[in-house]
Amino acid sequence: MTESSKPRPVLNGRYELHRRLARGGMADVFLAHDQLLDRPVAVKVLFPQFASEPLFVERFRREAQAAANLNHPSIVAVYDWGEYDQTYFIVMEYVEGRSLADVLRTEGVLHPDRATEIAIDTAAALGFAHRNGTIHRDVKPGNILITPSGQVKVTDFGIARAFGGGDDLTQTGSVMGTATYFSPEQAQGKQVDPRSDLYSLGVVLFEMVTGQPPFAGESPVAIAYKHVQDEPPTPAQINPDVPGRLGAVIDRLLAKAPHDRFASAEELRAELRSATDSSVLPVPNRKAITADVAVAPAVTSMLPAAATSIAAPAMAPAGASVEYVEPARRNGLFLIALVLMILGVAGIASYIYVNFGDGESGAASDTVEVPGVTGRTEAEADAILRELGLLVETDFQPAEPGIAPGTVIAQSPLAGTPIDPGGTVLITVAQDSQKVVLQDVSGFKLDEATRRLNEDGFIVDFSIEPSSDIEENVVIRSEPAPNQELDRGSEVNLIVSSGPDQVDVPEVANMTVIVASNELGRAGLPNPTLVQEASETVQEGLVIRTDPAAGTPVSIDRVILLIVSTGPPEAVVPPVVGLDQASAQNALEAAGFAPFVELVDVPNGSPDAGVVLSQDPPGNTALVTGSTVTIRVGVELAPPPPTQPPTTQPPATDPPAEG
Repeated sequence: MTESSKPRPVLNGRYELHRRLARGGMADVFLAHDQLLDRPVAVKVLFPQFASEPLFVERFRREAQAAANLNHPSIVAVYDWGEYDQTYFIVMEYVEGRSLADVLRTEGVLHPDRATEIAIDTAAALGFAHRNGTIHRDVKPGNILITPSGQVKVTDFGIARAFGGGDDLTQTGSVMGTATYFSPEQAQGKQVDPRSDLYSLGVVLFEMVTGQPPFAGESPVAIAYKHVQDEPPTPAQINPDVPGRLGAVIDRLLAKAPHDRFASAEELRAELRSATDSSVLPVPNRKAITADVAVAPAVTSMLPAAATSIAAPAMAPAGASVEYVEPARRNGLFLIALVLMILGVAGIASYIYVNFGDGESGAASDTVEVPGVTGRTEAEADAILRELGLLVETDFQPAEPGIAPGTVIAQSPLAGTPIDPGGTVLITVAQDSQKVVLQDVSGFKLDEATRRLNEDGFIVDFSIEPSSDIEENVVIRSEPAPNQELDRGSEVNLIVSSGPDQVDVPEVANMTVIVASNELGRAGLPNPTLVQEASETVQEGLVIRTDPAAGTPVSIDRVILLIVSTGPPEAVVPPVVGLDQASAQNALEAAGFAPFVELVDVPNGSPDAGVVLSQDPPGNTALVTGSTVTIRVGVELAPPPPTQPPTTQPPATDPPAEG
């Protein structure tokens, strides 16, 4: 049977794998056919070496669950999850088009109106996720997809998590995400909230209008520190064509302190709309968006430059035919721990995004143009949109002075945008401002307190304050104080406990990375950063020490470095063939190796006498220092003993006869 005629794997009797389209740090992604519903799907298959690790299986399951619970037209859908051949898989929506990373790589700087439109649609997806209690945590151009019709879809919820809740998984790995798009709180290993996603979107918007991210560096750590310490340039400093109002929005998104950013994705969307010169943005060139271009990796992880980064998978070329490939075998617990530490590291993209045909497939003839419904009543807008076969999602904002309650004040997609029949249009409706009693949420976890106040119509911000007697992530008090009437839409600041002000760094030497990370997490120091170092005394994969050292009192927002052994140090064996024995031994000893001499007979008078004829291992080989290197030295044969002439004895004579 030829390779091409091998039967294709069918997962759970339903999903027939056709070809591999991408490969990430934890999984392969395949184009597949759903035999039950007769449709193409994308299937992500977890590498078998991770399937036996409960930590990775749980993380993989959470990725499926997080995305499956987010049913929104601008979020890549997850259909199914299951087990197959001792591993696990996720079934996802198959999407044609390109990533924003491709668009930027092809076109460079985008027109401010076009960049604003993409940011508005991305914020709509993030806002929906935030309202459903999920933070993306890895917003970047590679995870923002644009279909041939121009629809924006956000993907890769592989490191998303419910905000505010206790999640033991986050205590077993380092900071997750992509350093180029980190928020300052991500870079410091602090707890994040939805405003972290808005910061990352600000980095993306900055890159769209300037052609470069605000910070660059030689390593992920260098970039992350810049997010924490350095002030970004203004967009207009790089591209003078960026409008001042749009630049002000980006500056606010990139504020170091979360409370200085927009309070929500909805507020950001409203500000982006008002930042444009007209109420309707020009429709971008949709065909230009669908050009075929390869994806380049972003800088990922919180590791030193010497560590391997996990980048988003490249899109497969159109028409490629790559058969199912069995993943690599298990490489050990240390590999697993290391991958978890650097997933952001990159982790991996949870989407398939491939072009087909000659580029004209994006010009679909069955799309409809979104009508303009701003200024109409909610009922009128709903009727107009549904008459065209479109779905309607409604959001509310407090009515501004002079705006009648019930009036549509914004819409997404904008008027004139082509959209597939059955697509969803989000309308924002002005809501009557009314007095609401601020309830007392002290003692609640941050996520529960936020949910309660959001339901009452308040905009919630929060600040951190150490507390020795109130559990971490629990609300201490609110500002304003509770039990007073406030206007719906008012801002409420929650003071949240960060736990004890300082803790001692626990002793974790000679522990595995996962065990050490858990110990740090239990001490109130989650999300350590991994640094590798050679050691002659500590086994590979075990922790050598921490920085700061064990027993040092540190604040709970301090990022702890785990120095992990890569085994004994290695050096390059010097080439010594052709040297005399003494010189060869000296060279090997100086390099940290133990020479062992074997003598090899050579003819008398040979020039090889006293010279190294061969060595094992050969020169320029990397070898653990202290190892033995065998050298074979020529030695002349011993000369034969001198020859002696034979000695002869005189013949014996008979004695004379007696008389």
